[in-house]
Amino acid sequence: MALLEIRDIRAGYGRIEILKGISMDVEEGQVVSIIGPNGAGKSTVFKTLFGMLRVTAGQVRFAGQEVTNLPPSRLLKQGIAYVPQGRNVFPLMSVEQNLRLGAYIRPRSAALEAEIARVYDTFPALEERRHQRASDLSGGQQQMLEMGRALLLKPRLLLLDEPTLGLAPIVFKEIFRIIEDLRRAGQTILMVEQNAAQALEISDYAYVLELGRNKFEGTGAAIRTDERIRRLYLGR
Repeated sequence: MALLEIRDIRAGYGRIEILKGISMDVEEGQVVSIIGPNGAGKSTVFKTLFGMLRVTAGQVRFAGQEVTNLPPSRLLKQGIAYVPQGRNVFPLMSVEQNLRLGAYIRPRSAALEAEIARVYDTFPALEERRHQRASDLSGGQQQMLEMGRALLLKPRLLLLDEPTLGLAPIVFKEIFRIIEDLRRAGQTILMVEQNAAQALEISDYAYVLELGRNKFEGTGAAIRTDERIRRLYLGR
């Protein structure tokens, strides 16, 4: 049984249906990527999984339990954390305050303090700026702050929507390195990423969407080397 099971879900915005029967599995400890052209429904998958859009048909199961259409607050407690695309920090609060706010559902404890220290180990740039306002961070540092804040919830599944969007190449390489480190530590990640070729290099499995439907799926290596996919979706 996969950690996350998505079966034939349909969802959209009002009468506009975007997802037209998507199915996916995410095994524990894997990095799984969703790729495809603009308008394929990639980010809509995340909004639907995280209870921001209503599933009109189909089923979502997490850790063996049905979670279809649960609100985000319930999903957080179930063990799913979501880092949406764009920068979503609290700009007037410090890095440290942003992190602690991310762990708001957890009581203060020695274990929490140890995990905050672990976040700083994972993202050294944040430790150097722990007392600075989040608005003073670079785009890459703000992305790291969002990821660190989500990790303090101790999620079994981390949803990353376009984690390198708008970042310089040297910075998105660092984000990918961190994602690889998280996988080696056992973190399960489902990721939507515009840098598809780079994402496939670190993905255990991948799904290609087109117009709200499954088009291809396979291991990251198989998808990356498939000539049809390279020509249609990777620009190679």
